[in-house]
Amino acid sequence: MNPESLLQGARDAVSVGRVFGDPIEQDGLVVIPVARVAGGGGGGGDNDDNGGGGFGIAGRPAGVYVIKDGQVSWRPAIDPIRVAMVVVLALALLGHRR
Repeated sequence: MNPESLLQGARDAVSVGRVFGDPIEQDGLVVIPVARVAGGGGGGGDNDDNGGGGFGIAGRPAGVYVIKDGQVSWRPAIDPIRVAMVVVLALALLGHRR
């Protein structure tokens, strides 16, 4: 795979469409889903034209923008795994202090 096609694939993967979803409209309410997206890639080779590369991308829900009666509000997504980790960490710290 040549580096230019690898970079083009990365550009296509990390687009605004990966961050902002299609607006959902119902009963005068508009909801726009938002995600956190991160990506990375790399490649390498030698002088004999041997090499390779790769790219990875990950996304998580961040929340939604809600538009109602001309007012915009932000509603963050709640990540239950992150909440559970904070609770476990807090309990461990409290238990360690005793």
